[in-house]
Amino acid sequence: MSYVVPPPAPVSLPVVGIADRFPVHRIYCVGRNYVEHAQEMGHSGREAPFFFMKPADAVLLAEPGQTVDMPYPTLTSNLHHEIELVVAIGVGGANIRAADAAQHIYGYAVGLDMTRRDLQNDMKKQGRPWCIGKGFDHSAPIGPITPAAQVPGIDSAAISVQVNGVDRQRSTIAKLIWNVAETIEQLSAAWALQPGDLIFTGTPEGVGAVVRGDTLVGSIDGLQTITVRVR
Repeated sequence: MSYVVPPPAPVSLPVVGIADRFPVHRIYCVGRNYVEHAQEMGHSGREAPFFFMKPADAVLLAEPGQTVDMPYPTLTSNLHHEIELVVAIGVGGANIRAADAAQHIYGYAVGLDMTRRDLQNDMKKQGRPWCIGKGFDHSAPIGPITPAAQVPGIDSAAISVQVNGVDRQRSTIAKLIWNVAETIEQLSAAWALQPGDLIFTGTPEGVGAVVRGDTLVGSIDGLQTITVRVR
């Protein structure tokens, strides 16, 4: 088959312990899924889950033991970090019940939902879509995927991010408003999930700005830590 322009290279992530890679199909993100983060963003209560998306090629691979450079994005002066548990879907499906969700999960990874907060807030004020604040180039730093069987305690794992060695966000996955299974149930009612989909499950309180030269270290117990330097 020939193309009128060269097709882009497939986006993929390494998998811990094997040579085969995980192909990325879509990136879904859950908004305001920790109570304290919802409060710091001016909201409260257990609102219905809502979702936004990033393009697959927003992935910025953070290899274990290495520091990956993230270019400071254009058009913003207020770049924020949001540390998140990322769920990798291995078996697709629509209208998946929460009780069956585990059967669809291939594994987990540490991710950062980087956000041009000033642009996002401007779009919110105007009642316009805010993908410009979320779906920009390199906005999804992520580490290797660890198969689910290797992290049986993920639902209560500690999650944190440090900036220049100082804690910014620290919580546990157990504090998710909508847990992973419930999120998959809700998400699969709106979209038919496909193998290769990634789900950023939400961030705890403590989000804040980073500047050029800052180094972020994101950790979740049982998963590969990621280190990102803003340049």
